[in-house]
Amino acid sequence: MEKIKKIEEMVILGAGPAGLSAAIYAARADLNPLVLTGLQLGGQAALTNEIENYPGFPEGVGGIELGELFQIQAERFGARVEFDIASKVDLSKPPFRITTDNGEVLTKTIVIAVGANPNYLNIPGEKELTGRGVSYCGTCDAWFFKNKNVAVVGGGDSALEEGIFITRFANKVTIIHRRDEFRASPILQKRAMTNKKIEFILNSEVLAIHGEGKVESIDVINKVTNEKRNLVTDGIFIFIGHSPNTGMFKGKLDLDDENYIKTNNLMETNVPGVFVAGEAADPHFKQVVTSAGMGAAAAIQAVRYLENET
Repeated sequence: MEKIKKIEEMVILGAGPAGLSAAIYAARADLNPLVLTGLQLGGQAALTNEIENYPGFPEGVGGIELGELFQIQAERFGARVEFDIASKVDLSKPPFRITTDNGEVLTKTIVIAVGANPNYLNIPGEKELTGRGVSYCGTCDAWFFKNKNVAVVGGGDSALEEGIFITRFANKVTIIHRRDEFRASPILQKRAMTNKKIEFILNSEVLAIHGEGKVESIDVINKVTNEKRNLVTDGIFIFIGHSPNTGMFKGKLDLDDENYIKTNNLMETNVPGVFVAGEAADPHFKQVVTSAGMGAAAAIQAVRYLENET
């Protein structure tokens, strides 16, 4: 006789600010939620050197530290955090089935908090030299560029924030942006503009990355004049946004044109019992505090859903 599998009250996919906030609220409701971390405990926030705009930390807090605090708080109330990766879901009927690296999990509700991954330039040399001077995380890799010159691609908060951080190590940081104005917040723009180690190349795009075994130079084109130049650099950091990690939900949940999961203001998807929070459903704000709020809302609504189902 086949052993009857345990059916979880709630499984949370992802252990970033959205997932762990959901875990805190679900655990306090005595659901004993199971959190499957995915590849990165703490999510994208864990890759940020210092978070200055999360309430309660007037001096700022490290991304890794904040993630660890989230986890400690969730586990204090009974959440179970497991380092496991979901690869497939069956949402056709409850209990929902989740296939992971370690087996299969059955659950009455799911909170999807899988976040997003960096976008790529998709240019010659990028893939070949990733990890050899091409990076998508200044916090992770800036140390390797002590006293060297690097380029940063992008014009949003991440590009300028990481560019400023990299100046702690590099001799010079050249920020390359395809427009003549930045999308980053005014305070970050001011910090970047007044940093003596930062230079700017605007209205420009990177065409190719060159190097034998490591990054040595990049080709840059000015979109206004069509002038091309070769810029010698020891590394290139790419911060041009993110794409949601929602591939396994295609055909199973309603997604928008950019593959973000559609949700209402109650964090509900089109499948009853399945909720979403954080950057998997947020193409606009992409902040730690908004992701955490969405996670809390998703858990609260999931609790109400379970109460109505019993």
